[in-house]
Amino acid sequence: MFVEIMQTISLYSVPLIILLIPMYALFVKKVKVYEVFCEGAKEGFDTAIRILPFLVAMLFSIGVLRMSGALDMFIDFTRPFFAQIGLPSELLPMFVMRPLSGGAAQGVLVDLLEAYGPDSFIGRAGSTMYGSTETTLYVLAVYFGSVGVIKARHAVAAGFMADAAGMISAVIVTAIIFGSM
Repeated sequence: MFVEIMQTISLYSVPLIILLIPMYALFVKKVKVYEVFCEGAKEGFDTAIRILPFLVAMLFSIGVLRMSGALDMFIDFTRPFFAQIGLPSELLPMFVMRPLSGGAAQGVLVDLLEAYGPDSFIGRAGSTMYGSTETTLYVLAVYFGSVGVIKARHAVAAGFMADAAGMISAVIVTAIIFGSM
């Protein structure tokens, strides 16, 4: 019953939000929606050009990490620890790749969905992990680099702790809502 209610809500929520926000801005706040949208798109394009070098460097680094086998070695090394806390080993690539790159994590998620199906525990937990976490290193490298932040201080540790909490919580919440592993 809960799943059917959530599916119905999700079917209508995004189109309603996309419709209601511009209508609210136009009729209530009297904002020139099209002009403001175009101005924001122009600023977004300028930002994209400014972060492009940092993006290329980050994607190159991730490619080297994956092709060198270091990522697989790390996953094999951490597998026993994650087994002790109840995290299915099939989700380890998502656990590792999500903080690094959204595109790589999306590829991992597609592999999980193809191998186990979207309605399996692994598929649901992987999808929840993908939506519950951030690409921490990507954000730090690209956005901090584009504005000239040199000392990230505690941002890396805080980001990784938040990612770990989000991923572990995703597995727990998936087990509670859809049944155990």
